[in-house]
Amino acid sequence: MPIILALLLLLSACASPAPDFFGAARHDTVIDGIRFSVFHKGNEAEVVRLGYLGRNAHAAVPALMVRAAEETTGCAAAPDSLRSRIPGDTGEARIALRC
Repeated sequence: MPIILALLLLLSACASPAPDFFGAARHDTVIDGIRFSVFHKGNEAEVVRLGYLGRNAHAAVPALMVRAAEETTGCAAAPDSLRSRIPGDTGEARIALRC
């Protein structure tokens, strides 16, 4: 039983892209102390926030996600293109890029 728990904890620490981003280039970065994985494919990026954040820290995350996508891909984010599958979620977002 402890082995199964350890494996589940290990897997929960990993960032995996959505199926649309399988085969995408992965870039890991830290911005303002928050870790992100950015998956870049074509003119789009999927940004996954890693780690726990307190409730008060969530407001700044969308802007940091855009910054993470721009800094790791070298592309500009299209204005107002950040979208999350769950409105208000700061754990994952997709951003259209202008490369």
